Amino acid sequence: MTAFVLVSGPFTGGWVWEETAGRLRAAGAEAYPVTLAGMGDRRGDAGPGTDLETHVEELVRLVDGIAAAELVLVGHGYGLHPVLGVADRRPERVSRIVALDTPLPEDGEAAVRSVPDPEVRARLADPTWTAENHGPIPPPTRDTWPRWGSTEGVPAAALERLERLAAPQPRATLTRPLHLTGAASALPVTGVLCTANGSSIDLIRMLLESGPPQFRALADDRMRFLELATGHWPMLSVPGELAETLLRAAAGEGHRLSAPERVDAPEVPMHLLPFVLDVPEAKRERRGRIDLHLPESTDGSGDRPRPAIVFVHGGPVAPDQRPTPRDTPFFLGYGRYAASLGAVGVTLDHRLHGLADYPQAAGDLAEAVERVRADPRVDGDHIALWFFSTGGLLAADWLAAPPPWLRCVAANYPALAPLPGWGAVESRFRPADALGPGASVPPVVLTRAGLEHPAFAATVQEFLDAAEKNGVDVEIVDVPLGHHSFELTDPTDASRAAVEQAMSAVLRRLRT
Repeated sequence: MTAFVLVSGPFTGGWVWEETAGRLRAAGAEAYPVTLAGMGDRRGDAGPGTDLETHVEELVRLVDGIAAAELVLVGHGYGLHPVLGVADRRPERVSRIVALDTPLPEDGEAAVRSVPDPEVRARLADPTWTAENHGPIPPPTRDTWPRWGSTEGVPAAALERLERLAAPQPRATLTRPLHLTGAASALPVTGVLCTANGSSIDLIRMLLESGPPQFRALADDRMRFLELATGHWPMLSVPGELAETLLRAAAGEGHRLSAPERVDAPEVPMHLLPFVLDVPEAKRERRGRIDLHLPESTDGSGDRPRPAIVFVHGGPVAPDQRPTPRDTPFFLGYGRYAASLGAVGVTLDHRLHGLADYPQAAGDLAEAVERVRADPRVDGDHIALWFFSTGGLLAADWLAAPPPWLRCVAANYPALAPLPGWGAVESRFRPADALGPGASVPPVVLTRAGLEHPAFAATVQEFLDAAEKNGVDVEIVDVPLGHHSFELTDPTDASRAAVEQAMSAVLRRLRT
């Protein structure tokens, strides 16, 4: 007999699992939909001390009372935090953990780190809160539910019920860190990915190939992955399919992914690999969110102002990730390379921490550009913006209303429209839509990786189709055998030539 303990995300309760639980029981399993203290119809059970530890202790008591030989813990959203907590306390009782459309948190991580709504994150981080306003976090409205995950596929009646039954979330459940001893580190884990919410096996494979090193844990032998073609709430949109998927997970089914072998420098995390070009160091000045990489002769003593290139990273990037993008060899390399050729190279750290943060990141970029243009060593009438990966969405504002001093927009292996399932991204961040008839768009230098991920390549083709239709000047630099982030993954002569060609194209337009 297999028993499933089903723990849902914030503002909800065990009711969301009703139909899935019924399907599991009909298949001969036990199912325990959980409503934790202060959540769902137990909102009155929360006290001032209700926090993540409260919920872990409740689940421990539940698990201790289940006699089934096989015990599968299913965590959705916030629910994965208490699930991992109880697995750490009772590893001998747990046969598998299922992370339902939710990344695995690490020891010491609070749930607030992955809260997708920037307004809620800001409220939880506000140090000025007083005892009077330390109440629970109010639930989303119908308009803001999509910030917490795609509602694609959820019937109207179920969406109405989700809104009506949602309860305020006890604040400390989101702010108390998860403490893990490592006792459950060998337990098998299945990630169930909801493709309409932006997760997929292809995306996990991309993260393994070109993402930060922490994603390599997803290639552990204990990890398996399954997909559902729906939004973030499969227990409401496809409850039957979810039950079948959970039964498959309990049986150990699923895809196993492997991390690419790096024979050149296997001990070095990918984001710390050296830049593809050997460029000289340049004087670097830090001004808030930006760093200025200055040409040797730019000393502020009468030398002519220089054009500037602002390099814009992608994301989302965790707020506590170190080094931050501007301190990685990648962006240090680009900044120094620009300086070595006589331009001011500008790198910045913007606050794209979640998919709903694009407006915040756009504001950071606009502020950075104004600061750069105000520097007396910079020719404020000759600026280029160079976007990378998912930072490409931030090009939309500049293409839609380009200022006269913006002489060039560049992009390397960009996303030029929100990726599938990225419903939390505001509709304004679609660069292709900025290329309408009669638009006065600056020249574009676009570097494509021949071995790009299909989701990215589709957005690039959409952009190029719009550019051709509307007569936009686009120079394409191709790296036929290059991967996403080819400057790190493929240190070849072809990659070096592509970087040199793209930089030459940008500088040519800057100096025109």
